Amino acid sequence: MVSCIEIIMTEEKTSILLSDVSIEGEVVEKDKIIIDAKINGDITAGEILTHSKSNIKGNIKSKKAYLGGKLEGNVSSDQINIKKTANIEGVLNQKTLSIEEGARLKIKTETYK
Repeated sequence: MVSCIEIIMTEEKTSILLSDVSIEGEVVEKDKIIIDAKINGDITAGEILTHSKSNIKGNIKSKKAYLGGKLEGNVSSDQINIKKTANIEGVLNQKTLSIEEGARLKIKTETYK
């Protein structure tokens, strides 16, 4: 008897923008993006993770957002996690929100279902 096993692998891609990168304009990544860079423009990604040295002036739209750097703009995401290293000014629109103690925030937040 011969068995056939089908393995379907999903390959998730991760893009990384390091601290020596500076971008003027929109950034779009369908999967995951890690940012430690300076960006002046909107960011759209499946999942976004910003590190403490990141400096973003623009809006973020994603399924999951882990924010740890400076952000001046609005965030629309199903899940927002704000790290203690974050400095955020803007409107947050999310299903779930978590904030670590020590984060610097000047925000308005709206929860949707």
